[in-house]
Amino acid sequence: MEISLLAFALAFALAFANGTNDVSKAIATLAGSGVTNYRSAIAWGTVWTIIGAGVAAFVASAMVKTFSHGLVQAGTIIEPTVTLAVLIGAMVWILFASITGLPVSTTHALIGAIVGTGLVAFAGEGLIWGAIGKKIALPLLLSPFLALTLSLLIHPAIRTLAKRWDGACLCVMPASRALVAIDTHGGTRTLFQTSSFNQPIMAVPSQCDRAGLRGLVMGLDTIHWISSGLASFARGTNDAPKIVAILLIGSSAVTWPNASSQLIAFGGIAIAMGLGSYFGGLRVTEVLAEKVTKMNHAEGLSANLTTSSLVLAAGSLGLPVSTTHISSSAIIGIGLLKGRNNVRWTTVRDMVLAWVITLPASALLAGGAYLILTRTL
Repeated sequence: MEISLLAFALAFALAFANGTNDVSKAIATLAGSGVTNYRSAIAWGTVWTIIGAGVAAFVASAMVKTFSHGLVQAGTIIEPTVTLAVLIGAMVWILFASITGLPVSTTHALIGAIVGTGLVAFAGEGLIWGAIGKKIALPLLLSPFLALTLSLLIHPAIRTLAKRWDGACLCVMPASRALVAIDTHGGTRTLFQTSSFNQPIMAVPSQCDRAGLRGLVMGLDTIHWISSGLASFARGTNDAPKIVAILLIGSSAVTWPNASSQLIAFGGIAIAMGLGSYFGGLRVTEVLAEKVTKMNHAEGLSANLTTSSLVLAAGSLGLPVSTTHISSSAIIGIGLLKGRNNVRWTTVRDMVLAWVITLPASALLAGGAYLILTRTL
């Protein structure tokens, strides 16, 4: 099947919609815990999302295979209108959710669109229901509980570390070839120093103004930034191949005919995800950052470490988990540690309702789009 320009355009539109909704999942904790402002957090998430989506071209072949051929029976004749309907159904629902500020799952939307189109196009007989349940439904159902549990387990350790290191940091000083620890009072202690190439080593004073040190300062803020970037990178590698794979549905080839086609597809999807993230990611980010539970520095870091670790682990195993479910559940878990009254349950209710509705809504939209397309194209 030749991939039409319309299919590519719709795939890029879906990637844009994905960015508007999903960039929030990795950077909401930065804004919610006061580490930085919304615009800087979104810019940071956008950069790492694009990098992750680009890298996915080389490391996400298993995910592409699952979504392009692993859910449909071999030999099933799939018309181009099926591909277009799946892309339209998922894109319209995600854009609607982003406009209304609801964090939803692109994975759920794609599965719903595939099932809805399959039911209308070939009465569901071409779908591999066992694979949909085992490879898709099970990871999606388990990931929120894993995220909730992991955030409850790791936060006490992060909280203890934060209390111990609050106001302290490390300073990397290339000119001195030294690693210096700085306590809350500005006192310094040299942890490592080398005299390579027989060059003189500058003395490190025992007491100094932190701002006077010429080097890269790394504190808990730095770790939070890194964890957020890692989660954005993981999200890019997890979501981009799912969108790209839809372009291969119905194709006789399991992979792209040549490397240049693959790079063009992933490159376009990565850029579209970045544009959606930067220009449309604020609304959902505000919901996760402020309207689920108030977070301090350590709580935001705990939620982000939970998200990045689980999404990266799932991506390496080829499991299509939802970054939305993982990130939101981690934030809810942090709120529960402080007591049930610290969670805004009306927001959680709306989020869970959106999760539940995503599958049937995207299925109906995709099925309707298929019927319209078959009569107009």
